[in-house]
Amino acid sequence: MPSLVVVVPQPPLLVPELAGGATGELEDLRAAVRGAAARLAAVTTDWVAVGADTVRRTVEGATGTFRGYGRDVRVSLAPESGTPDPELPLPLLVAGWMRPDGVRIRGELVAEEAPTEDCLRLGRALAGSAGLLVVGDGAASRTEKAPGHLDERAEPFDDAVVKALENADATALAALDPALARELWAVGRAPWQVLAGAAEGRDWRGELLYTGAPYGVAYHVAVWTPL
Repeated sequence: MPSLVVVVPQPPLLVPELAGGATGELEDLRAAVRGAAARLAAVTTDWVAVGADTVRRTVEGATGTFRGYGRDVRVSLAPESGTPDPELPLPLLVAGWMRPDGVRIRGELVAEEAPTEDCLRLGRALAGSAGLLVVGDGAASRTEKAPGHLDERAEPFDDAVVKALENADATALAALDPALARELWAVGRAPWQVLAGAAEGRDWRGELLYTGAPYGVAYHVAVWTPL
């Protein structure tokens, strides 16, 4: 089982160079992400980052850039860096940005539309990882100006996710409805269900370090410690 699990969101605005006038507004979220990363690095320098993409694939040792989000801020999944991959998916860009010195990250990308059982199966395969970093956002439909516009189902969905993360409830994460998550633009659903598979068969203590919905998108930061 993982020695520690960290759950973070993936807004590009976490990166100060991209945030502009929103830098201060997101400082609490940024501090929670940095703090969670430091805790994971204190346990292990060998991380597996799980995020959602169009297809299932593994990425190791890649360098990327946030150029597609407005600034050429370069990040790497390993201590050594190479030529930036302009198409490195956002969850791995965020993982690279939050990576402390000396940490090496293997990216395990799950298809955003993957059925729950496929996510659980991948999680079980990753259960032997030393440190697990789970990257993904909640509902992007909390306000009229949100990417998915306002959907009254978004807040109850996010409340259920927050409760599951705070209580380290893998069963509740596994019970999330993929169809509803898709309609709410909640890209974290598949990675959270990978976490549910990795956490099976062991008791955990959950800590919720941050939850909020700036700009109408739900962001959660949590740490799970095995008991």
